[in-house]
Amino acid sequence: MPQAPTIVFDLDGTLVDTAPDLLASLNAVLREAGHRTVDPVELRSLVGFGVRRLFERAFERTGTALSDDNLNKYSDEFLAYYRANIANESQLFPGVHETLEALKADGALLGVCTNKPHDLTGLLLNALDLTRHFGSVIGAGVSPYNKPDPRHILDVVAALKGDAKRAVMVGDSSVDVNAAKAAKIPVIVLTYGYTIEPHAELGADALTDDFTEIPALVKKLLGS
Repeated sequence: MPQAPTIVFDLDGTLVDTAPDLLASLNAVLREAGHRTVDPVELRSLVGFGVRRLFERAFERTGTALSDDNLNKYSDEFLAYYRANIANESQLFPGVHETLEALKADGALLGVCTNKPHDLTGLLLNALDLTRHFGSVIGAGVSPYNKPDPRHILDVVAALKGDAKRAVMVGDSSVDVNAAKAAKIPVIVLTYGYTIEPHAELGADALTDDFTEIPALVKKLLGS
């Protein structure tokens, strides 16, 4: 009998629609800095690479590039604002709780691999009652590398005591796809997620706009 699958999930844009709270926090800091705010469509092209890159892109998009000192200052202000407002409007995507419960009941090992700072990841998962589903959660800052470095995903698989040959990544962006491909594991992309690139062009092994389809897709990709 094959080993139970290990399924590693991205967080923002995959499990949770965090865009409203990220946008509110980003725009609060941009206004303070005298920059214009960004809209929800623009946000899609800014997220996914960590907080520093979020601000580098946001300030380049809205006006003046940042010095390192100002980048640190505004990143810290963003993190403080976001930490205090992390789940004001963020919501699970449809079917998340039920699907995660079904996967666990079927023996799957579940983890989270995200470029969101690790402490904020824990706060968000706790606020939305998601922590109980996952045996391992690794956000940014735990290691010196993040996605698309494949070690970020493989660390989650190892922490779950899973088998990389029986692992699947579930995400929403090129960062997730590139990390999974480098880790040599198949990847499912949710087409409602945060990316400006056409999802069909990301190179995923499977696409879906319905989270409840993940168990069937995992079985198809792993051949069982």
